[in-house]
Amino acid sequence: MYRALSAFSTAKWRWNSAAGYWQPSFNSFPLYCDEMSKSLTPRHPRGLARRLTVAYFTMEIAATDRIPTFAGGLGVLAADIMRSSADLGVDAACVSVCWQFGYLKQAIRPDGTQSYEQVAWDPSKELTKLPQTISVQIERRTVKVGAWMMEYTSGNSATKGHAVPLYFLDTNLPENTPEDRAITQHLYGGDAAMRMKQEVVLGCGGVRMLRALGYDDVGTFHMNEGHCAFLTLELLRERGFNDALVRGSCAFTTHTPIKAGHDVFGYELAWRIAGNLLPWHIKKLAGEDALSMTQLAMTLSRYTCGVSAVHGEVARKMLGNSAIDSITNGVHHVEWVSPDMTKLFNTYIAGWQDDPSLITKHCRDIPDDALWHAHEQGKLRLLHVVREQTGLTLNPDRLTIASARRVVAYKRPELLYTDLVRLKEVCCGRVQIIHAGNAHPGDVFAQEVIHRMIDHSKELRDCMDIAYLPNYNPELAKLLVAGADVWLNTPARLHEASGTSGMKACLNGTINLSTLDGWWVEGYHRDPESGWRIGPLALPLGDEDTRRIDAEDLYTQLQYAVIPEYEYPGHIRWLRRMKRSIGLMGHFNANRCVQEYVSKAWNR
Repeated sequence: MYRALSAFSTAKWRWNSAAGYWQPSFNSFPLYCDEMSKSLTPRHPRGLARRLTVAYFTMEIAATDRIPTFAGGLGVLAADIMRSSADLGVDAACVSVCWQFGYLKQAIRPDGTQSYEQVAWDPSKELTKLPQTISVQIERRTVKVGAWMMEYTSGNSATKGHAVPLYFLDTNLPENTPEDRAITQHLYGGDAAMRMKQEVVLGCGGVRMLRALGYDDVGTFHMNEGHCAFLTLELLRERGFNDALVRGSCAFTTHTPIKAGHDVFGYELAWRIAGNLLPWHIKKLAGEDALSMTQLAMTLSRYTCGVSAVHGEVARKMLGNSAIDSITNGVHHVEWVSPDMTKLFNTYIAGWQDDPSLITKHCRDIPDDALWHAHEQGKLRLLHVVREQTGLTLNPDRLTIASARRVVAYKRPELLYTDLVRLKEVCCGRVQIIHAGNAHPGDVFAQEVIHRMIDHSKELRDCMDIAYLPNYNPELAKLLVAGADVWLNTPARLHEASGTSGMKACLNGTINLSTLDGWWVEGYHRDPESGWRIGPLALPLGDEDTRRIDAEDLYTQLQYAVIPEYEYPGHIRWLRRMKRSIGLMGHFNANRCVQEYVSKAWNR
C-alpha cells in the first residue's frame, strides 16, 4: 500500500484571493510519494499565470462533427455548454481526452445485421499540438501525457472574440510503452483496469496539464459525470489533503439515473492502478466496500446536480443525498438550428442569436407560410438522405415520424411496434417512419433490436414506409430534428435523465411526442399545447403493464390527435403547435443552462 507523506511544515502557502482559500506554492512544496515526486510538473512562471472561472472536465466531447472524441449525448451536451460559455463570456476551459477511436462507422445489411469499422482520424489536421507534457503514475510506471487544443469563439455581439479552449489529453506519445499509448485509444474501451487508467489520465493528468499551461487560479473544477472524479485527489495533494479546501472548489453533475451506469472499482484494482494517487482516507471519501467515482465526486464537491427536475429527484433517492440540486440541460440554439430556420429567425426575430429568450417572445409573429416553407426545405433534405442511404423514396406530404437515439433497453426503441395490428390500423397509408441509432458491436441486445426493426419494416412495407439510417451522429441528427414532423421518444419513466434531442427538435419546429420523463416533464407542463405526452407522469405498475399501457396510449395519440391535426386543411392547427414548440427554446437553451451553472455551481 502506498502512502503519501508531505512536508507541510516547510511549505510556503499563499492566499488565493479569487478562489478564497490558502494553497501551497508549487515552487517550495515538496511532495514525497515514492516515485510521484518525479512526475509533478513545476508551476508555470508567475508572469504567465492565467485565471479560469471554471475548468470543465468531461470524458467525451463532440467538439465538431469531424472529431470522433465522443460516444453520445454526454459529449454533445459538453460541447453545447462550452459553446454557450464562449458566447456568454465565461472564463472557461474544457479538459477531455484525444481519443484515437471514438465511435464506429455502422453499416446495416439488407437482412438487418450490422457491420462496423473504426473511425480513425488525424488530430494534427483538426487540433493544435501543445508543447507541454506532464506525467502521471499508473501501475507505478511514469506515463507521459501531452495535449492538443482547439477553441470555441463567441459569435455573440457583446462578447465577440471571447475564446474557450478545449484541451485534449493524449498518451499516444513515443516516450510511452505501447500499453500506455493505448490508454487514450478507445473511448470507453477495454476492461475495468483500462477504464481506471483512462480516468487517472483525465482527472489527475488534467489538473497537472492545466497547471503546466499556467492556470494557477481556477475558481471551480467541474466534473461532468463521475469519470472525472480523480481530479479531486490531485487537488488534495496540492492542498495538504484538506478535504474542505478541495470541496470548496469542486462541482459535480451526475447524468445517470441507473446505478449500474456509475463507475465502481474494487480497491485491489484501485491500489494496483492508482496506488500513489489514492490518499489514506480514500474509503471515507469513495466508499468502504469499493471505490465509487460518483461517491468520490459528491463527497469532494460543494455542489452536485442532476440534469432535469425529475432526474434531480431520482438522484437524491438513488444516491442518498438530499442536497443534490438540478439544472436542466439546454442545447446551443445557434449550433442546432437548420439553415432555413436560421434565415427565418433572422428575418422575424431580431437578436435571437445573442438572446434566445427572444425566440419565445416573437416566434408567434412568424408568418405561417414562411414557417411551413422553411420546414418543407428541411424535410426535403432529410428525405433526400433517406433515398441516398436506403433507396427508399418517402413522400414529402406524408406525416413523418423520426425516432433516433442510442439503442438501449430503457429507451424502449420498439414500443411503437408492440402491437402491429393496432399500428396498421392507425398509421396505414398516413404515416412514414425514420429510425436511426447505433449499437455497439458487443451489445447483443441492441444488435437484435435493429435486426427486428428491419424485419418490421419489411413486414409493414405494404402499409407504410419505414427507414433505418446507419451512423447516427450529430450531422445526421441535425437533418432529423429539422426534417421530421414528429420527434418520438419513448423512455421508461425515471430512466431518461434529460434527453436533449427533443429540445433540438423544438428549435426547428418539430413537435415532440414523448413519455413524460427527463426534460419533457418540464417542457410539457410549460406548454401542453407544444407537443403530446405518452401516458401519465408515473404508473405504479410492473414494466410489462406499463409498456402495454404506454403503447396503447401512443396509438391513441396518433389516431385521434397527431394524425388528424397534421391532415387538417392548410396545416393551420399544426403550424400553431409548431410555433408553441419553437417557443420552448426561450428556456431550454444552453445559454440559460450555463447561466444557472454560473450562479449555482461556478460562482464561489
